[in-house]
Amino acid sequence: MNPHASRSIAPSALMRTLFANRELMSSMIRREIIGRYRGSVMGLMWSFFNPVLMLSVYTFVFSVVFKARWQGGSDSKTEFALIVFVGLMMFNLFAESMNRAPSLIVGNINYVKKVIFPLELLPVISFCSTAFHFLISLLVWLIFFCVFFGIPPQTIVFLPLVVIPLALNTLGLSWLLASLGVYVRDVTQFISILMTILMFLSPIFYPIASLPEQYHLLMNINPLTFIVEQARDVMIFGRPINWTSWLIQFLLSSLIAWLGFAWFQKTRKGFADVL
Repeated sequence: MNPHASRSIAPSALMRTLFANRELMSSMIRREIIGRYRGSVMGLMWSFFNPVLMLSVYTFVFSVVFKARWQGGSDSKTEFALIVFVGLMMFNLFAESMNRAPSLIVGNINYVKKVIFPLELLPVISFCSTAFHFLISLLVWLIFFCVFFGIPPQTIVFLPLVVIPLALNTLGLSWLLASLGVYVRDVTQFISILMTILMFLSPIFYPIASLPEQYHLLMNINPLTFIVEQARDVMIFGRPINWTSWLIQFLLSSLIAWLGFAWFQKTRKGFADVL
């Protein structure tokens, strides 16, 4: 392997690396998913049981305890829980990758020092394993929605497009944080705190329309706002994607992904010296 080629910042180089190592990635993603539940009695069933339990808890808390209703939605208490769960699915897909990113290189020192390994794949593998649990949560959401409300609106077919900008943002920031985590160990603690703050500053438990007008601009700066709101539109309310906003989000997230990848490639030469 040409060591200089492996450090190219060109997106095409990343695509070639992904294709050339597709079997290795597949094996590592499976190991990552299975390893999380190794030694447990239920094994992979936990990945299905967890979202079922959480959605049941949300339904009980919001329908019985708080008697909450979603502004702009129906009076259904169960609908409120499903709306909140959509927001949490999107947030968790992002936040879990962010929380793990700073330790991706630090936790795999053997790949840095002893093995010729394409380190740029580690954030991709981490995201894919997180995406597996996202898909399980989505399946649970679909089952609950079909039981209580019937077939979801046809606009749900656009959900993969809604997730694309989120995936690009997540990968770009994961590359950045994976590199920073090598040089600045405090990044892990900082990101953990930041994700907790971000959860409450994103429209997960409330619609952005419920906020005073002067806070809308601030909320829209948060890249999760568009993703969460659009996911609810296509999954629950039957509204189409705002294509102009989606294109802007796609271009910005593509830029973030490339900048994060470029930063990772430029800084990786110092990993072995620090570790």
